[in-house]
Amino acid sequence: MNDELNEIADQIEKENNGGQSEKLEKKDIFDKLIHLPVLNIFEPFYKKYKEALLYLFFGGTAFFLNIFLFAAIDKCFHISELVNNIICWVVCVLYQYFTNRTWVFDGHVDTLDEFFKQLIGFFGGRLFTLLVEELIILVFITWLGFNTMVVKLVAQVVVIVLNYVISKLIVFKKK
Repeated sequence: MNDELNEIADQIEKENNGGQSEKLEKKDIFDKLIHLPVLNIFEPFYKKYKEALLYLFFGGTAFFLNIFLFAAIDKCFHISELVNNIICWVVCVLYQYFTNRTWVFDGHVDTLDEFFKQLIGFFGGRLFTLLVEELIILVFITWLGFNTMVVKLVAQVVVIVLNYVISKLIVFKKK
């Protein structure tokens, strides 16, 4: 059904271009949503800041997923904060890789070798920020006894900023 909707949208766009059969720019779901009547007033802003807006959107959803999972695991299983954080990290990194690669940074690659290089770079960068987050949790929760959720929230902000820089400048850099 999704393919049928894409074909219909492409046909309408072709008709809007005067029937020209030139290759049309591939649009993702967010490009199509911004054309809706109420949202189209934001189109110039969206086009200018698309990458940052999508990173904030998917970073925000990953942030809430991470916080929700951390709180749920803490409440239900009462395991070590460090182990809890690693479980949350695995789930969220998988989510982030596919959303960042697909929508945020246009991480299309042509070969399997490039794909694995990108995947390893992404997970390597995220592993670095996991270590940063684990250190923050170890020091401020385990050793100093600060409020668990406050420290987790602050650590997430630090991680989001570092992850963006690593993804933008290293993993998905434009050639």
